[in-house]
Amino acid sequence: MHVFECVPNVSEGTDIAIVDACARAIENAGATLAHRTSDSVHNRSVFTLFGSRAQVLDAALALAAVTTERIDLRTHRGAHPRIGALDVLPFVPFGSATEGDAVDLAREAAARIWERFRVPSYFYGELGRRLLPDVRTGGFEGLATRSDAPDVGDAPHAGAGAIAVGVRAPLVAFNVVLATGDLSLARRIAATIRERGGGLRTLRALGIALDDGRVQVSCNLTDPRGTPLHRVVGAIRTLAARAGVATLGTELIGLVPRAVLEDVVAHALDFDVRTHGVSRETDETPHK
Repeated sequence: MHVFECVPNVSEGTDIAIVDACARAIENAGATLAHRTSDSVHNRSVFTLFGSRAQVLDAALALAAVTTERIDLRTHRGAHPRIGALDVLPFVPFGSATEGDAVDLAREAAARIWERFRVPSYFYGELGRRLLPDVRTGGFEGLATRSDAPDVGDAPHAGAGAIAVGVRAPLVAFNVVLATGDLSLARRIAATIRERGGGLRTLRALGIALDDGRVQVSCNLTDPRGTPLHRVVGAIRTLAARAGVATLGTELIGLVPRAVLEDVVAHALDFDVRTHGVSRETDETPHK
């Protein structure tokens, strides 16, 4: 059986009743909800689900039903860019599923969401050969005046906007918090390290203000083996230090491939987990 991952990003991170409704919709569709996370500053929630083609398709449709009915972007405010209530809907093939299988699934999901809810979709990644930041240019507020038509549907939904539907490989969503409230510094660092600025290959990055007066560099590593996590963190620390600013901490959003963490351990400890394995012992006494 083909297995697919889907990682929908929903434009709601403060009203837990709506977030819970989204989670129930996914589970009631038969998909496995492996992880969920919400952020009130971004006003955004990210769900990670797995299932068969039918289960993942049903979950996407159920989630579109909840977000279209209960989220109105005309009154939505948050730090993260967005074009839709169900803002991003990426599909990832696993196991015997191929990229082509995921493309077919994504296209059907977009078509059926338009038919049922009249929410159009823009394609990105392997589905549309466009970058996600390009799809989100102008945000929800700019949808009505965009020069490019949606790939599925036409006019944006009045309250739910549009959806960025894509097919991609597993990625890592990762934030680094800086010990400053200088948003311009976070944005300069993001512009320097991201691929579009001539920085690290396949890295997407934004500078975002937090509600506690600090700022963060928000990153998506679309090829975490080609651009390791430790290299991204090191680059941010170096650029922040040049401005006299320390980093305060980091944050993973959603799930992360095991191999990514193995690479972090190997770099930090000069220890190859794949070769030596990891003991499950909890005794802190060294083994001899």
